[in-house]
Amino acid sequence: MLIQKKIIQNVKNKCIEDESVSACMMYGSFTKGEGDQYSDVEFYIFIGNHDINHFNSRHWISEVNAADLIFYNEYGTEVFIFSNMIRGEFHFLPESKMEIIKSFKSTGVFPNPESMYIYDSTEQLRPLLEGLGGSGPERMTDKNVNFAFNNVVNAWLMGVNVMKRRELARSLEILTQVQKYILQLIRVKEKTVERWLNSTKNLEMDISVESYHDYASITAKLRECELKTAYHNALKVVEKLYHNLGTFYTVDIDQGFIKKLYIHLNE
Repeated sequence: MLIQKKIIQNVKNKCIEDESVSACMMYGSFTKGEGDQYSDVEFYIFIGNHDINHFNSRHWISEVNAADLIFYNEYGTEVFIFSNMIRGEFHFLPESKMEIIKSFKSTGVFPNPESMYIYDSTEQLRPLLEGLGGSGPERMTDKNVNFAFNNVVNAWLMGVNVMKRRELARSLEILTQVQKYILQLIRVKEKTVERWLNSTKNLEMDISVESYHDYASITAKLRECELKTAYHNALKVVEKLYHNLGTFYTVDIDQGFIKKLYIHLNE
């Protein structure tokens, strides 16, 4: 039995025995049938409105599984590094905020909302989860494709300019943004947009060998020659995607503009 499965069961048991817990849902890999020994466990736990102010999340989790490190990440999510080296992400919210679940619909595809259900004493959770079912948001649109092309150009130009200033570390950081938007365009081309917001997940199996090689060509180490090659290759991939997607989508950039970017890189 996977350690994560035991933690999930412990969370469920704790929810059942703790009267301050109104409902609990899980999200992430284990709700999509993709969980393995390396996966995180991720939960939203709703606490009774009268109990939330004196609810101690650290004590609560310590009774689920021993943790070596507990902190809030940059998104305000409480992260637990369990003693068995499993990561857990927990959102503890008052019961009155349970309808936040409705906002999840715009973030992706939930193939089996029932798998997200852990516990509920309010009879509110299942209807909210059922609302997440069906197809996810439409990603293959003119708006999204244009957004990705435009943001590739924006990040690319910034990254090239700071590279020319010899801020190589900053250029390398910005390159990750170039990669992000190019990868979204690749996923549109290959019709694998279910992972639009987490585009690198399962990439080795989701896209073609050719596209994977294109993606690999825009990676670099902290060396000026590698950075320049990655930014040059990024233009080549953008040009290829422009010719492929420009047939089906309205795109602001054109071949003449891409040529100007090549010239700017080599000036």
